[in-house]
Amino acid sequence: VQLQASGGGLVQPGGSLRLSCAASGFTVDEYAIGWFRQAPGKEREGISCISSSDGSTYYADSMKGRFTVSRDSAKNTLYLQMNSLKPEDTAVYYCAAGPVTSFYYSDYDYWGQGTQVTVSS
Repeated sequence: VQLQASGGGLVQPGGSLRLSCAASGFTVDEYAIGWFRQAPGKEREGISCISSSDGSTYYADSMKGRFTVSRDSAKNTLYLQMNSLKPEDTAVYYCAAGPVTSFYYSDYDYWGQGTQVTVSS
């Protein structure tokens, strides 16, 4: 089981980015997928997750209305569309796979390597 996150970069405040999480060794509807981020000096934070069973999506309160998670079963890839980005969104973003839909990093067994998102003017 492998996950490859990509799509990070430098963006101005108010801008958008779409992160991708390519899965291999399993299909994206086999596991719950979570998106997490970790800023320097801070704990890893769960920001969004998508269930394996019906594709239901969940968001942390601070991301509602700005972030959208989706999956493309044909490409075996998940996406995190991030809009209206703020400097406080700057972090390394990770995708992870696990047996339960959760915002807790300990519930996930497999992790991608992370992609840096920097929001700055």
